[in-house]
Amino acid sequence: MAYTQNTPEEIREMLERIGADSIDELFAPIPKSVRFRGDLNLERALSEPEILRKMGEAAKLNSIPGEMPSFLGAGAYRHHIPSLVDNLAGRSEFATSYTPYQPEASQGNLQATYEYQTMICEITGMDVSNASHYDGATSAAEAALMALGSTGRNRVLIPGTLHPDTRAVLHTYLVNRDAEPVDIPLKDGRTDLDALRERATPEVAAIILQTPNFLGLIEEAAEVSQIAHSAGALMIAAVDPISLGLLAPPGDYDADIAVGEGQPLGNPVSFGGPWFGFLAARQKYVRRMPGRIVGETLDADGRRAYVLTLQAREQHIRRARATSNICTNQGLCALRGAIYLTTIGKEGFRHVAELCLQKAHYAADAIQAKTPFRPRFEGPFFREFSIHGPVSAKECNQRLFDKGIIGGFDLGRVFPQEESSLLLSFTEMNTREEIDFLVWGLSEIS
Repeated sequence: MAYTQNTPEEIREMLERIGADSIDELFAPIPKSVRFRGDLNLERALSEPEILRKMGEAAKLNSIPGEMPSFLGAGAYRHHIPSLVDNLAGRSEFATSYTPYQPEASQGNLQATYEYQTMICEITGMDVSNASHYDGATSAAEAALMALGSTGRNRVLIPGTLHPDTRAVLHTYLVNRDAEPVDIPLKDGRTDLDALRERATPEVAAIILQTPNFLGLIEEAAEVSQIAHSAGALMIAAVDPISLGLLAPPGDYDADIAVGEGQPLGNPVSFGGPWFGFLAARQKYVRRMPGRIVGETLDADGRRAYVLTLQAREQHIRRARATSNICTNQGLCALRGAIYLTTIGKEGFRHVAELCLQKAHYAADAIQAKTPFRPRFEGPFFREFSIHGPVSAKECNQRLFDKGIIGGFDLGRVFPQEESSLLLSFTEMNTREEIDFLVWGLSEIS
């Protein structure tokens, strides 16, 4: 039965209970100039079954990867999530808990965070990890603040190959800290190393490099690290965690800080979140790290115990000495990442990365051989590559969608000169039949 409006009798009773003589008296504190006058044009109230039916019909309008072959990535990737991740992360001990303000009473949560930190350090090759961040873009921005504080300098070099959302967050953070973000141009789809060397002056606190970069290409990370350190700056590596199953971790090319988006680790795409950002660094920067760090110790009886070792944030120490005002760490999403890594193990982690690489290269070869589309940039890539062809990316995506395929990311949205370029992404979830279907769809476009 649908709900109805209150009757005049019910309204009079309400006014009597709150001590008001009329509706006008009830709203007297609101200035007349801003009060709404007239009737609200609202549909009739719906019953619960009617609401569920209406919401279900609206949900059917979404095009969901899995129901359709999807090759859309650009920072959000659909991977297989073992059922164990949902089952364990959904336990009430984890799903309903919040920030542990008496943390040592929450030994299970602290241990889970400690294991998460350990695994992030293992895959990045870093010494210490915090308990995660809001997202990958926030992690990059917080890493930049670490570099500013550590070096006493005020300039950060930001290549145009960095994810556009991360670049936007970095600019927002830095300009409000009286720091100078310096954009570095692209050259053939990768960071222009000559421009980077030219701008690596004594004022530079850090160089941030994403590899594989936003266009999918693998950067010369070791060379960029050398450029940064020669200038006395820090090297911040922004990485796709799945790529670390095959590619050298940031620790191998002497990065000072490693950051990234943790969504590929056990978290669904979910229309864009919630996800979590990871941040790991060399030991010497531990006191500059934002957020929480959980450590392992022994209690008074000699038993293993977990504690919040370091909290360099303004909720816990004097504001003037805080390194960050980050307060929430997306702990449940990070927990999913830890369960995912534990479940697939080292061999599984490498196997997922191999499948991404193999499927992407199979697709690239087939597209070049059988369609009018060609690679937009040359160079080694991991799971993504860009193509350009006879029509705009917008039209290409529409024609693919009409055939039942979710296409790639329209690069014209970020780089106006690339309106005919499409960024395609591949994971272990894309079958060979789906890839062949994509190739057929592209071959029909001229």
